[in-house]
Amino acid sequence: MPEVENKLIIGTAPDSWGVWFAEDPKQIPWERFLDEVAEAGYRWIELGPYGYLPTDPSRLADELKARGLSVSAGTVFTAFHRGVDQWDIAWEPARKVAELTAAVGGEHIVVIPSMWRDDVTGEPVENARLDPGQLQDLFDGHNRLGKVLGEEYGLAQQFHSHADSHVCAQPDIERFLQNTDPELVTLCLDTGHAEYGGASSLELIARYPERIGYLHLKQIDPAVLQTVREQDLTWAAANLAGVMTEPPHGLPDLARVIRALEALDRPVFGIVEQDMYPVADFGIPLPIAQRTRSYLLSCGSRTRVH
Repeated sequence: MPEVENKLIIGTAPDSWGVWFAEDPKQIPWERFLDEVAEAGYRWIELGPYGYLPTDPSRLADELKARGLSVSAGTVFTAFHRGVDQWDIAWEPARKVAELTAAVGGEHIVVIPSMWRDDVTGEPVENARLDPGQLQDLFDGHNRLGKVLGEEYGLAQQFHSHADSHVCAQPDIERFLQNTDPELVTLCLDTGHAEYGGASSLELIARYPERIGYLHLKQIDPAVLQTVREQDLTWAAANLAGVMTEPPHGLPDLARVIRALEALDRPVFGIVEQDMYPVADFGIPLPIAQRTRSYLLSCGSRTRVH
């Protein structure tokens, strides 16, 4: 975290340029992404899917420096609820992300749990609810991951509740926080995913202020969300339907969220992560990113981009 007191540090992520995968012809080239992030006025980014940006630390550092950019976090995916053998499955890719993140000065790892149904076909891949044993495996796995990330790489684990995952609704998020070690796991509060799952970002900040370690700032279109619920759309289908919308046109009210965050009286990253995959035209993301940055900076008295 930069040496700036009492400020929400605004950044962005490849997701806001329609990037979900390491390689995909539907995605904007990484060089253009970095160029446009800098042009939009941001100074902090997430790495996005491992392999999208250069994975050689020296090259990545040079590319970032040339554009005046810094890294806030990397991202990994886990399925610890499936049993202890999931550690070996998760750790190798997580290790690569952790090494790269630490090498370029990042301090956080955003950890996203697996989804219980296929995000493309919508077919269930497992039960939507976890039994007590699976829940304990989930808690234990994230405690272990947080311990290793902290001890070996100096990185903080930021758990990201997610649509169509087992930690999505408010009771799921609260149960997760109540059963994991606050020294090893804090929350990446994604305002859009929280809203998608019926959770209140403001209530989570009020009830668990010490567990808010990181943010993803985005909004949901309530009309589209109603359709998603009525038709039981998958996460991918919901995105194609436009469930994510450009601030300030959706929910939650990010001005209120930002004021609540500033009241925590400590620096926190707020990363713009507007799910847009796939974008129909590579010219779409930049103007949205510019408008979103301006809007977010107008919301708080102690909110900055650097």
